Parts: sequence; structure tokens; C-alpha cells
Amino acid sequence: MSHVQIHKHEVKGTNLLISILLNVVITVAQLIGGIISGSLALISDALHNFSDVISLIFSLVAHKLSRRKASLDQTFGLKRAELIAAFVNAATLIIVAFILIYGAIGRFFNPQDIKSNLVIWLALLGILVNGFSVILLKKDADHNLNMKSAYLHLLTDMLASVAVLIGGLLMKFYDWFWVDSVMTILIAVYLIIVGFDLIIKSTKMLMLFTPEHIDIKEIVREVHKIPGAGRLHHIHVWHLNEEEIHLEAHLECTSDISLTEFNSLLHEIEVLVFDKFGINHITIQPEFKKEDPKDFIVQD
Repeated sequence: MSHVQIHKHEVKGTNLLISILLNVVITVAQLIGGIISGSLALISDALHNFSDVISLIFSLVAHKLSRRKASLDQTFGLKRAELIAAFVNAATLIIVAFILIYGAIGRFFNPQDIKSNLVIWLALLGILVNGFSVILLKKDADHNLNMKSAYLHLLTDMLASVAVLIGGLLMKFYDWFWVDSVMTILIAVYLIIVGFDLIIKSTKMLMLFTPEHIDIKEIVREVHKIPGAGRLHHIHVWHLNEEEIHLEAHLECTSDISLTEFNSLLHEIEVLVFDKFGINHITIQPEFKKEDPKDFIVQD
């Protein structure tokens, strides 16, 4: 296997740990406040925050595991742990959303008096805490799917707190207690949307789908332009994790070249696919007049 060294954004777990501690505080505060005030939206936000605490802990553990070195038993290390964490986190977003919708529908047809002042102050606290956590994780979220799942959890928490705040203000000044249920449903719908998108992305990577931005036929066309490269076939391209894209294939050489000559040919291919497609790990099986299927994709 050949690979190109690339600069990687170093994702650190410190910001994630700070976010976990902040979310524990806001979860406890909102749960107690929701019970005292009678606000389902506030209790829902607290449950959402609690699910985030669990998800963030899972993300932190997965992040630590993914940094473990490869071994004889784990030849890739545990680099895919973060993809699993992203999938589970997305699934919990959707499950929590449906629980919120169920509770909100029942409350909508039976509105209850709510202590709006407590709702308003705790919503403001939620906005500040989650907003700070979102800022902490924003940079890492742009480079790592696991961190993005944690970031999205926190972002939806912040938006949920904004919705709770709006609801609290409407209840305080207009006595529109049904708004509590409406805001809860809106929060839940948003959770389903972002969670579903994350599930699709993480599932594609876990199932070793070809990365969306890569056209295998285009790779073949470009490789075939290199002198000495015959038909590229039996191709697999997949994400190992967010940072690494792997390619393995068979290459029919146009002549019976030496290993030294093949090394030179391989280097040209390696530079080509990295520069044009971002593929940084390559395994090529050289062949010359070998009788085997020459299709681009061959069922193993």
C-alpha cells in the first residue's frame, strides 16, 4: 500500500470535554426548572441536553479510541470508531425528536399554566452555554464527522433554547400557553432533519460506498493517460474515516516491466489520484497478460 502524506487538522478532545461539563450543568438546571415551571418545552430541552451529554461522552470516547495505534489485531487501529459514534448520535437525535413530538401533541390539546419567567431565564442560560460550546467545536466540526455530530447536537440545543425563549416571552405577555407545544414540535422536526442527513453520510462511509465527490470512470481515464499504464480494473474506493480515502485496484501493465519501473509508475499514479481526487492511500496489484476479469468493478 502506498500513501501520500497530507496535512491533517488536529482534532483535540479538550473542547469536547468542556462542552460536556457545561451541558451537564444546563441539563440539571433546565430539568428542575421545567418541573417547577410546568413547561414541557423546557423539560424537552433538558432531555435533549441530556441525550447530548451521553452523545458527547460517546464522541469523546470514540475520538480517543480513533487515535490508538494500529496493531497486529487491529491493523487499521480504531479509526472508524468516530463514524460509529456519528451514526449513533444521529440516531439518538431522531429518537428524541419523536418522543418530543408525542408529548407536545398531547399537551397542545390540553394547555397548562406555565411559570414563564423561569422558562425565559433558563432559556437564556441554555443559549449562552450551548452557544459557547458551538463556538468551541465549530473548527473541528469542519474536518471531522464525529465532531460534526457533536457540534450539530449542541447547535440544535442552542436553537431549541431560542425557541423556548420565544415561547416563554409569548406566554408571559400574551398567555399563549399552547406555544410551548408548538415550539417543542418545531424543535423536534429540526432534529429529525439534521439527524437524518448525518445518518445518511455516516452510513455511506460505514458501508464503504464510493465517496460522493469521486467519479471512478474519471479516475480510470486519468490513469490510462500515464505511459505504461494499461487497463485499471477491479477497483474499490472508500472512506476509512473522514481524513483517509483508500483506493485499491488491479493494473494491467502494457509491458513486462521490472519492479523498479513499476515503482516509478506507481508513484505517478499516486500523485495523480491525490492531486485530482484527494485519495491518499493506494494499493495497486500489477499484472501483465493475466487472465482475470478486466471490468472496472468486479464482484469479489
